[in-house]
Amino acid sequence: MARLTPKRKRFVEEYLVDLNATKAAIRAGFSPRTAYSIGSELLTKPEVEAAIMKAQAERSRRTGISADRVANELARIGFADITDVTDVDSASLRDGACRDDTAAIQSIKVRRVPTEEGDIVEKEIRMYDKTRALEQLGRHLGIYNDKVRLEGGVSVVITDDLAD
Repeated sequence: MARLTPKRKRFVEEYLVDLNATKAAIRAGFSPRTAYSIGSELLTKPEVEAAIMKAQAERSRRTGISADRVANELARIGFADITDVTDVDSASLRDGACRDDTAAIQSIKVRRVPTEEGDIVEKEIRMYDKTRALEQLGRHLGIYNDKVRLEGGVSVVITDDLAD
């Protein structure tokens, strides 16, 4: 496999920042005027594609982040049940709430409002968006397909009727 030129190597490094080929091409020193087409073209080069895949695999090993780990976290959020985590009457965490359940909590807010009769305590427990997590998980698993694929044949008959 061909070695990467310094500019292409820089493109790979920049592409890993935000996975945006146009921006990566500009940051790597390519002309902003042609960055869109250059970035797109570079992604089709086997040596560039291999370098990106290798760098992503190394990052995954280094950070411990993998597709499985992301899918598991999305599943924790998507399948969490607030009643497993909280006591709805007291708006407090259950003693037995496990880590899988508490991972779905986005925030906990407690506000005390002083009154003459004593403090009023307002509690709010907000969970992460289940719908969004399930949608992302579904896309990861290929359940949803945003691409329309049309198949079929069309008969075309060419006649010489235009000569009249």
